[in-house]
Amino acid sequence: MLSYDLAHWGTFLLTALVLNLSPGPDIAFILGHTVRGGVRAGTAAMLGIWTGAFGHVVLAALGLSAIVAASATAFAVVKWVGVAYLVWLGIKALLSKGGSLAAPTAAGPAVAPWRVFRQGVLIDLLNPKVAIFFLAFLPQFVEPGAGPVWLQLLVHGTLVIVVAAVVEPPLVLLGGRLTEALRRSRRFGLWLDRSLGALFLALGLRLAASER
Repeated sequence: MLSYDLAHWGTFLLTALVLNLSPGPDIAFILGHTVRGGVRAGTAAMLGIWTGAFGHVVLAALGLSAIVAASATAFAVVKWVGVAYLVWLGIKALLSKGGSLAAPTAAGPAVAPWRVFRQGVLIDLLNPKVAIFFLAFLPQFVEPGAGPVWLQLLVHGTLVIVVAAVVEPPLVLLGGRLTEALRRSRRFGLWLDRSLGALFLALGLRLAASER
């Protein structure tokens, strides 16, 4: 049984809230799909990111993420696989004829939410910087005698995602509502495909430039 005081929870939850409110690649990915495919696509992207993040939390709790953080070879392998995947997604979106990611309107058929979900999972899991973030962030809230270390890491990591589940859904709903009419335009759909492709390439370049 874990035991913490109110000051611990107050500090942790405030920090988790600030982290989730800060703009970053995950938010950009989620909102990119929301604008392009509506609430359904944005929700799939959001669930994919959360699933990938939870995978990192489990790995951190088990100690496996420490291997990626400590080994230059392991870090490089995961990083470049992630870069290749992002570049492939970017090129695919840039070469689309428009409407490939849209909701089912005159602009074109809907993309399967499962595909968007899978993208989110892989983008997060194949980013070693996320693994290192959890390894650096979560241990700060481990308290001696409060409970098993692996359980403390797992609980705090899961709560980071729970806070995201409070912050991000309103953004998806708002983004979907604001862009609903625009998605009916094929020209706008084509522009959004190009923008999403550019976003994927930018994320890939950012990951490629990252160091341990």
